[in-house]
Parts: sequence; C-alpha cells; structure tokens
Amino acid sequence: MTILCVRFQLPPLYEAALPRLLGLLEDFTPVVQALPPDGALADLRGAERYFGRDAVELASMIRVRSLALYGVDCLIGAGPGPMSARVALRDARPGTTCAVPEDAVAEFLAGKPVAALPGVGTATARTLGDYGLDTLGRVAAAPLSTLQRLVGAKTGRELHEKANGIDRGRVVPNAVSRSLVAERTFPRDELDPDRHRRALLSAADELGSRLRAVEKICRTLTLTVRYADRSTTTRSRTLKEPTAHSAALTRTAYGMYEALGLQRARVRAMALRAEGLAPAEQAAHQLTFDPTDDKLRRLEQAADRARARFGPGAVKPGALAA
Repeated sequence: MTILCVRFQLPPLYEAALPRLLGLLEDFTPVVQALPPDGALADLRGAERYFGRDAVELASMIRVRSLALYGVDCLIGAGPGPMSARVALRDARPGTTCAVPEDAVAEFLAGKPVAALPGVGTATARTLGDYGLDTLGRVAAAPLSTLQRLVGAKTGRELHEKANGIDRGRVVPNAVSRSLVAERTFPRDELDPDRHRRALLSAADELGSRLRAVEKICRTLTLTVRYADRSTTTRSRTLKEPTAHSAALTRTAYGMYEALGLQRARVRAMALRAEGLAPAEQAAHQLTFDPTDDKLRRLEQAADRARARFGPGAVKPGALAA
C-alpha cells in the first residue's frame, strides 16, 4: 500500500482551509494531488522509506496532525494505486484507515457495486445492472467483448481492467486552483429533484454575483453532490465562453445535474465551484439577436447595484422567494 486517499471533514463553506491541509500532506511527500473541495491523493512510496513506517502508520500521523493543528478530522483509504485507495475511502471510518492489500485488490472490489468505481456514473451503472452486472466481481468475470458492446470499446476495456484490480492511474502533483465555491447543505437528506435544482439555482446565482463583485470570469464549472452515505459524485464542464453571467452558470449546473440521472438519490449537500478564473476584461461575449439575454444582463447589473448597497441577500431569483 503506497497511495492514500484523504477526505478532510471540513465544515460547510470552510474550503479555504484545504490549501493548508494539503501543506500538511506535503510534509510527508511532495507527490500530492488535490481533489477539491475537501480531498487529496498522496503517493507515499518515498515517504515509507524515509520515515521507516508503512502507509497505515503514516496515515495515523496525518490524522493526528490534522486534528492537533487544525481541529479537522479526516477519513483515509489506502491502497497500492489511486483507484483502490479511492474505493477504500468509501469504507473508511473516523480514526481507522481502510487499507487494501496489494495482493487482494480484486477480492476487495468483487462485492462492491459498480458505481463504487471512480469514474463510473449512474447511467453506466444502470446499463450494466440491466444485464445483471451489478457488482465489480461480475464485471470482472464478464467477457471483455460483452462489456465493450454494452458501454463502448474504451470504457469497456477500462472497466474490465479496473474490476480485475488493474490500476494504471497515478498521482499527479498539483495545487488547488484559484476558485470560488458555493455550497448548499440540506437540513435533511433530500430526495426531491425540485429542491436539488433550487439549491443549484441559489449556488449559481451566488457564484455569479461573487465573480462580478471581484471582476472575474470563470472557464470551468464543477458540480459536487454529496450523498447520505458520505460518497460523492463530481462532474466538471468547460463553459462555451468564460463568463460570470448567472444565467449561463445556472444552465451549465442544470445540465451537469441532469446528466447524473439521479433517481431518488438521498442528497446531503451540493456544491458548485467556479474554476479557471481570469480578469473580467478578458471576457469575449458572443453577441446575439436575442433580446432576452440582453434584458437578463441589464437586470443582473441592477441586482448587483442593489446587493452592493443593501447586502448580498437584497435580491434573489424569484424561484427562491417562496
């Protein structure tokens, strides 16, 4: 086991602490990959030799330092590769590291649902489930040609390899990109898609307002959905043109949400992240003959002036007024 997948249990809207927590991991290894909004991968191959401790012992040290220095607990999964570490994280509990032995990855995965595999969305899992391939063990035993007919040549091959414990991924060192995030936490696990969409509308409107206030535009929007079992789904989409226009951000957020195909999912929280920020003066807006778009932008400017004078809650979309 050489890879850790760490999820810091940050309070809502406390994502600003993530860079400092990544610095804590970098005290052990320089090979750290941020997984916003609250996680990271760490490659400990050099650290194990340097500290004379295995990955599980180092994970315990990381947990203690995180609590002592920042008051933040964390969940940690460990495995021989990034994929197994991320799957192990789903079974991790506070105070205990879930570790997958290098020679037992396929056995560990066998009983897991297909959706537990990173990168497998709801639609793919549903397609496989319709043919009885509802666990990774069954996917591993299925002929490669069958998987490729069901989900495509490339996806089928990747699924077959991963289900059999073959992980070609690696930890790519990076930093948390300059970004803005808006999170909405439900008072109880929420099943209603209409409430999910209202949360996304509220988050997109907040992001647009904050971007315009600091005179920035964003190139990419990322949606993170956290479920009742503490698992998450993250999707990113590059915008057609960099923008701070709330309506464009809302349309993109809705598109990512619909693409997830959630059916009676118990959602605990949703977060939108605006990434790839750049000065607003670099924005290039494609002019249209649609008067509605021009009207929305004028209303947006008026709303921004009201918020600047009376506070951020002075104006909000009509759909959120009820």
